[in-house]
Amino acid sequence: MFVGCYRHLLTAISPLMVSAALLVSHPSFADQKLPNVTILATGGTIAGTGSTSTTTVGYTAAKVGVEALIEAVPELKNVANVKGEQVFQIASENMNNDYWLTLAKRVNTLLAQDDVDGIVITHGTDTIEETAYFLDLVVKSKKPVVIVGAMRPSTAISADGPINLYNAVILAGSPEAVGKGVLVCLNDEINAGREVTKTNTATLNTFRTPELGLLGYMQDNRPHFYRQSTRRNTADTEFDIMGLDSLPRVDIVYGYANMDPTALNAFVAAGAKGIIHAGVGDGSLASAVKPSLIEARKKGIVIVRSSRVGNGIVARNGEANDDELDFVVSDTLNPQKARILLMLALTRTTDTKTIQTMFYNY
Repeated sequence: MFVGCYRHLLTAISPLMVSAALLVSHPSFADQKLPNVTILATGGTIAGTGSTSTTTVGYTAAKVGVEALIEAVPELKNVANVKGEQVFQIASENMNNDYWLTLAKRVNTLLAQDDVDGIVITHGTDTIEETAYFLDLVVKSKKPVVIVGAMRPSTAISADGPINLYNAVILAGSPEAVGKGVLVCLNDEINAGREVTKTNTATLNTFRTPELGLLGYMQDNRPHFYRQSTRRNTADTEFDIMGLDSLPRVDIVYGYANMDPTALNAFVAAGAKGIIHAGVGDGSLASAVKPSLIEARKKGIVIVRSSRVGNGIVARNGEANDDELDFVVSDTLNPQKARILLMLALTRTTDTKTIQTMFYNY
């Protein structure tokens, strides 16, 4: 009889014992004082809806508000004191310089407050890598900033948004993420804002840092870091956007077989202050376009040689005599990120030697 009662007692208390064990073993749950994390929502697929639960393409992005996103993940209250703000509500292909300035200013204002320990930004995946690098250069705090998104809308079977948001909040509230620069967290992986890129149109593991590698993983409700970017970021940069209302125009010219200078000349005529030449191979310059690039430089437009390849260093004085032409090379930055750095560089200087140093530092 006693044995039977003991078994019933164990059955009754075992869930409580397991819960208690989880509370003790998990650092975030065990801490009496949870971190204060603000979620800034900007739209994207993570806030998207589809017509059916199996709609994973052809859905409508940026429909769900920040409060609904938070309510959909009640577990957030166990890992952080969470507040939400809807900064704007767009599909991320519509991201522009004005949105970036608005977002960055709000991030800097919040991080200056003692009651904010970290920030999560929900964002469409198409331009996550660009927003992440922009913030990596202009955020003036070592506190964590984590950008998160989803590849499936909120209404889909196995939507990835909720777990991605949960992991991002844990990461933004963790001491391990302090000083690591702006981070991108999806699919249980942590990548650096400077280096990450979207590599697949639809799969959940689309965000990669080819060759250089990811920074770490989210596992067991905490971050595991294995490396970090060596380039200067956030509070260690020279860029200050708090007093800016606009950014210099910088455009990208894509290299391809049989290209001509039509696009380049149009950008020059439109008032571009800088041109990123996304050349083939090691940033090679086609003979049909090179004279127009030289002419643009003579007009004071800063020319940066990048590569459409997406990996590797663009060698200075490799495929072009950059010293003679007074061009800049992008180092390992892909064209879309080179554009961001050049825009910010032009808010400080037009001297190409100084700008080249920035490309090697950031």
